[in-house]
Amino acid sequence: MTTATETNKPKIWVPGDWNAFFGFGTNILVNLMVLTTLLRFVLKMPDSLVFGRILPATGLMLCLSTMYYAWLAYRLAKKTGRTDVCALPSGISVPHMFVVTFVIMLPIAIKTGDPVKGWEAGLTWVFIQSFVLMAGGFIAPWIRKVTPRAALLGTLAGVSITFIAMRPAAQMFMTPIIGVVCFAIILASWFGGVKYRGVPAGLVAIAVGSLIAWGSAAAGWSFGGMGLDNLTKSVANFGFSLPIPAFGHVFSGFQFLGVILVTAIPFGIYDLVEAIDNVESAAVAGDSFPTTRVLTADGVVSLIGCLMGNPFINAVYIGHPGWKAMGGRIGYSAATGVMVILLSWLGVISVMVSLVPVVAISPILLYIAMLIGAQSFQETPKSHAPAIILALAPHLAAWGKLQIDGALHAAGTSVAAVGFDKLGNEGILYQGLQVMGDGSILGGLMLGAIGVFVIDRNFTKASIFALASGALTFFGFMHGEKIGFGESPVMALSYLGVATVLFGCARFGAVATAPAPEVEIDLHGAPEPLPAAE
Repeated sequence: MTTATETNKPKIWVPGDWNAFFGFGTNILVNLMVLTTLLRFVLKMPDSLVFGRILPATGLMLCLSTMYYAWLAYRLAKKTGRTDVCALPSGISVPHMFVVTFVIMLPIAIKTGDPVKGWEAGLTWVFIQSFVLMAGGFIAPWIRKVTPRAALLGTLAGVSITFIAMRPAAQMFMTPIIGVVCFAIILASWFGGVKYRGVPAGLVAIAVGSLIAWGSAAAGWSFGGMGLDNLTKSVANFGFSLPIPAFGHVFSGFQFLGVILVTAIPFGIYDLVEAIDNVESAAVAGDSFPTTRVLTADGVVSLIGCLMGNPFINAVYIGHPGWKAMGGRIGYSAATGVMVILLSWLGVISVMVSLVPVVAISPILLYIAMLIGAQSFQETPKSHAPAIILALAPHLAAWGKLQIDGALHAAGTSVAAVGFDKLGNEGILYQGLQVMGDGSILGGLMLGAIGVFVIDRNFTKASIFALASGALTFFGFMHGEKIGFGESPVMALSYLGVATVLFGCARFGAVATAPAPEVEIDLHGAPEPLPAAE
């Protein structure tokens, strides 16, 4: 452990903060660029609303969040005397960004013919979720205490592999001359230890990617989609815009409350579990932050953001171990907050969208996903590895279902129109993906926990988690499309059967009381115990 003398205050900035700032800052920049694209080209919102109201409010929320977590890290460093404390990363919740856009704002904007109504519904959605987060903050420490680490990190790895890694990876291989080359630059530095004469690897990757993109545009090949026309048009959105209170718009969105509640409460619980996972991930990396404060802060910051006009929820991000491994400490988080204010209040995001190819930034997200996936195996007992794989499965199902839905929508049809039988004949078990993937965060956590307790031969705890899974499923929090009464009765009954079997094993099974030994799997035969340590 790295410590400082009692007379020294924690350093706000260290050299490693440059690496983390460019890495995390570009992560935030990517999300802001994607968000801007969704608002302008999917929701068809006018630039005056996007750059004059929404982005300034988003910038305020992100600045408050990153500054708060920098302060929390400063307090921890001062309390412990350590110089290696790294602030929690935070920002717009990426899954929610797409959910609120396509499930809430877009349908309402289309139905009413008014994108402002869609924006108002999004504000109300965040308003409700904020209170779910604040209330959940008081039970989160208990959930973290009773849930095995392999389950928490396993479901987190599922998110990172599917919804964090796959899209950037696909973008990289669609434009490999930029994406794959930039990925090599990052891998060589952040995994291989290569130094670029003091220049952060993230900045080198972005510079090289932008050089290739603009060079190819000049040569007529257009790798990365850069062009002077788009860059020239983007300058028109320059200007100073402060966030303006949007209280009336928030409460106007309550007219769509029935549609909003279907997703707001489940995704509020998703945020709760995800934040617990990410706090646990930081604790594994050596930095223990108070879970209640983290969740309450996310709720309060999101509430302030929506009351000022931002329809996107704030969340603690996956990736703390990655930024810490780069050398990030306290300053990278605070610096990102300052950067976001400048970008969003001055209208610079529009220019950035037209200046930097997204594919040059994608490798950074893939790198973070690699670290999180690896951590779930590295920081848990070897015997729990099968439970981690079990925790991954619901996320793979959710991701697969999303790809099928998107492909059918692009073809102008839907699953209902095609039919389950036809899909099944092609080997696509859509119904199975749907049941397994709905509520994947909770589903992965609960399945992972059951797996861990079975491996440890603690069948009583395994049966309790199975029973809790049945209750959550019955009310639609897992394996269901919406919250309700008796949403997935067959699946709930199945969990009850699992709980009965496991309780019977605990009560009547003749098994050894000690956990199963560590094993190495022989793919050509039966598992063999590891040799005893000498």
